[in-house]
Amino acid sequence: MIEEGKKAPTFKLSDQNGKVHSLKDYLGKKVVLYFYPKDNTPGCTTEACSFRDEFPTFKKNNTVILGVSADPVKSHKNFSDKFGLPFPLLSDVSK
Repeated sequence: MIEEGKKAPTFKLSDQNGKVHSLKDYLGKKVVLYFYPKDNTPGCTTEACSFRDEFPTFKKNNTVILGVSADPVKSHKNFSDKFGLPFPLLSDVSK
């Protein structure tokens, strides 16, 4: 668990479109890095859709949203498309 205000570890992870993201890609921006257990589950879907619904506010405030789970890229793609998620879902299959 990363405590609020603490630095997150560096990473290189692929999103639902196959693009590789690194935390250093977002230097100078605020980042909401949220972790969730599994795509297409009730609680995780509610959380992702809440971020989706507030996405314009985050964007206006120069804040990036990154979702992370152990699901593969293909699962993230299906989940993102199904619910119209406008932010990267990163695949950390090593977990």
